[in-house]
Amino acid sequence: MSKRLQTIVLEAILLVIGITTVFPFIWMVLSAFKPNSEIRALDQSLLPQEWTLDNFLSLQDKFDFIRFFANSLGIALIVTALTIYTSCLCGYVLAKYRFRGRNAIFGFILGTMMIPWAVTIIPRYTMFEAWGLRDNYLALIIPAAMSGFGIFMLRQSMSDIPDAVLEAARIDGASEIYIFHRIVLPMSRNPISALAIFQFLWAWEDYLWPYLMMDSEEKQVLAVGLTTFNGRYGTDYGGLFAATTISVIPVLVVYLIFQKRFIAGAASAAVKG
Repeated sequence: MSKRLQTIVLEAILLVIGITTVFPFIWMVLSAFKPNSEIRALDQSLLPQEWTLDNFLSLQDKFDFIRFFANSLGIALIVTALTIYTSCLCGYVLAKYRFRGRNAIFGFILGTMMIPWAVTIIPRYTMFEAWGLRDNYLALIIPAAMSGFGIFMLRQSMSDIPDAVLEAARIDGASEIYIFHRIVLPMSRNPISALAIFQFLWAWEDYLWPYLMMDSEEKQVLAVGLTTFNGRYGTDYGGLFAATTISVIPVLVVYLIFQKRFIAGAASAAVKG
């Protein structure tokens, strides 16, 4: 098989996979403009036969959509910012400082990534319950403030920063804090962008932990709030599709902001040994 034919076959396979992945999303967005009677009909069509904005206009009447959206957005932004900073700080120390036990600490961090998240739910819940943090936003922020994946990614990337650059800054009288914030962080924009996309997505779509920890409805996040469309005798699919369509917007915005550096950042962390 020639190289050109291999390329065509590979691109065809990727095209099929891409269409298969995107088609449900397109169907959901278009269904948000359909009335529920058309969504439930046996005779389905991709484009709405009767376009309507009622599903979007009535969202706030069905549940406190704006409040849930604001809660999710605020928590996701705070968690993303904290994760990026702590990952950069820990990654820099593990990459550029020489001290006894450095490799053991890094190995321990990698080990935490191998523990299934579900295993830690009960002890984590018991811990936060004992601390009196149930129904408190801190219960959602503290567990995600540090990320083993983020530390791994930033450590791998910062290992490529030349030591000569840092030594030159120290000779010029720069403090370690100045070097970290003014030299290391700007040189790590690619992996920071990649981590920002990953972490924001994880924080935005988190469902189980907020569901367990938040009791007050006004403090609940959007991922949990969307379940209110599932009634006892039926589901408001139109409202559900409309709310889900709007909930995707922040993720798309974050990706569009960081997309230019996303691939480079992920690749730089993957190829470093």
